[in-house]
Amino acid sequence: MSNSSSMSHFLQLALADMQKLQLLHFCLLLGISLAALLGNGLIISAVTCGHHLHTPMFFFLLNLALSDLGSICTTVPKAMHNSLWDTRNISFAGCATQLFLIYFFLGSEFCLLIIMCYDRYVSICKPLHYGTLLGSRACAHMAAAAWASAFLSALMHTANTFSLLLCHGNALGQFFCEIPQILKFSCSKFYLRELELIAVSSCLVLGCFVFIVFSYVQIFRAVLSIPSEQGRHKAFSTCLPHLAVVSLFLSTVIFAHLKPPSISSPSRDLALSVLYSVVPPALNPLIHSVRNQELKVAVWRLMTGWFQKH
Repeated sequence: MSNSSSMSHFLQLALADMQKLQLLHFCLLLGISLAALLGNGLIISAVTCGHHLHTPMFFFLLNLALSDLGSICTTVPKAMHNSLWDTRNISFAGCATQLFLIYFFLGSEFCLLIIMCYDRYVSICKPLHYGTLLGSRACAHMAAAAWASAFLSALMHTANTFSLLLCHGNALGQFFCEIPQILKFSCSKFYLRELELIAVSSCLVLGCFVFIVFSYVQIFRAVLSIPSEQGRHKAFSTCLPHLAVVSLFLSTVIFAHLKPPSISSPSRDLALSVLYSVVPPALNPLIHSVRNQELKVAVWRLMTGWFQKH
């Protein structure tokens, strides 16, 4: 990263110019982060304490909740600090760390969503082989592979991005450090190397998206053939929330990183970044639990037990 060492800090995007609006954004971000912390914390606690929830589906949901917590804790606290203290500065090392962490947690979330899709596919389309294909050891290996893949991908993108010579300013058009924003400062043709890496990564993401679509086509075909209306309802109640989460996450991430510069604007970039980095961690617990009776019962027992003790 020696080529960029002359740049000591970056200026992140201010969410508002007026102090009253900055305080409003602070309160809004505080509410969203508290909702994400509460929702994901309840899922982690319920799955950990509820022995009847020690199944592959809830194991991967626990990992997804951990990823969501890491994601929102990487971006929102710094944005809240900037709004409260009316500052925009972030150090070079801080920016590199934030970029690494956000891509690490986003990458792990994407990998876990693919694994959860595979879990739904096996449980509905190949129920007789579920215990064999998704045993405890296989689940642990898949979760470890998801986190390791995300770590290596984030490390590669971060090292590649911050090895560029940056000399075209330091004002980011985003409230957190993001690769497309850093590439705008490059004064070397080597930034094409990172663009090629993003293109390769995007092709892999699209390939995984095709796998998800194919899996859900098979899942819906199998669900519609279930004679019992109650069975169909239960299958749809576990599949549709996951499909909603995948659709929101992938569509916003892909569009944010592959959109042409001609349609780029600060307000649009800000809205997209919020949709894939802030909204999913807050909404995922609600989406996954609202139609899952087992999880709702476990969370309710956890909360009532806590209140009775206190």
